[in-house]
Amino acid sequence: MPVNEQYPQIAPFLNHLKFERRYSRHTIISYQTDLEQFFAYLISQFDAPPVEKITGSFVRSWLAEMKGEDISGKTLNRKISSLTSFFKYQMKLGLLEQSPMVTVTAPKIKKRLPSFVEEKNMETLFSHVEFSDDWKGRTEKLVIRLFYSTGMRLSELIHLKESQIDTSHKQVKVLGKGNKERIIPVHAELMSELVQYISEKPTVREGSVHNVFVTEKGKALQPKPVYTFVKHYLSLVTTIQKKSPHILRHSFATHLMNNGADLNAVKELLGHSSLAATQVYTHNTIEKLKEVFKKSHPKA
Repeated sequence: MPVNEQYPQIAPFLNHLKFERRYSRHTIISYQTDLEQFFAYLISQFDAPPVEKITGSFVRSWLAEMKGEDISGKTLNRKISSLTSFFKYQMKLGLLEQSPMVTVTAPKIKKRLPSFVEEKNMETLFSHVEFSDDWKGRTEKLVIRLFYSTGMRLSELIHLKESQIDTSHKQVKVLGKGNKERIIPVHAELMSELVQYISEKPTVREGSVHNVFVTEKGKALQPKPVYTFVKHYLSLVTTIQKKSPHILRHSFATHLMNNGADLNAVKELLGHSSLAATQVYTHNTIEKLKEVFKKSHPKA
C-alpha cells in the first residue's frame, strides 16, 4: 500500500501548506519528501503504527538512520522541522493531544557567515567588465544590477511583472515567500534603465510577456541561465567559492549593514519574517570592524 494511503493525514497537511500558508511549490515538495521518507520508514520498520501511536523514539530511530547515511545536520534539522509542523497541525485538528517531537532534540549547527562580494569588486563589475552589446548582454547586466541594488531572490526577480514597477515613486513591489508583498526603493538611474528596457522588449508571436526580463526571443527568463551568467560574471571579479544570485542578495544586505543601515530596515528590504534571520549580517559588520581595528590601531 502506498505511503499516502497508509497515512492519509499527509495530503490534508500539504494542502494546508499550499492553500492556507501559501508556501512555494519548492517548499511543499521538500515537506512532502521528508514526510514520505519518515512514514515509509515507519511502515518498513515498525509495521505502520497509527499517527496517534507515534512516539519520539520512532522519530529518533529514523534520524539515527539518516545520520548513518551521512546526511548533513542542516538537512536533518529541516526534516525535524517538517515533522514538527506536521504533528503541530494534527494537534490543531484535535487528532493528537501532544506532539512526539517534544522529546526530539535538533542537532546544533555551526552558523556560517554568509559569503558576499566586496564593494570594490562590485564596482569593478559594473565599471570595467564588458557585457555584450546586444539584448542578451543588456539583460544580463541589468539583472545583476537589480539583484545587487534590491536584494531580490532569484524567483522574485525572474517573475517580476511590469505592473510591479512603480516609476512615479521609484520603487518596485516584490512578491516574496508566502506571497508576502514588500516595497523596495530603486535608484533613479536604475529605474530609468528599467523603463527603457521594458519599452524596447522583444515580443513573442503569441503576444507580449508581462515579465520585466525576457530573452532575445521575448520569452521569460528561466532560473538556470540566470545562475549561469551570474556565476560567470562574478568569477571575473571575485574568488569567493559561491557565486550565485543569492550571493548578490547577501552582498546587498552586508553592504547596507557595513554602511550603517538600520537592522529593521534591512529586515524589511529582504522580506525576512523575523529579525533573527537578518542578524547574521551584523556578524560581517563586526568582522569588518575587527579588520579596521587590526589595521589601524597601534596596539592591535
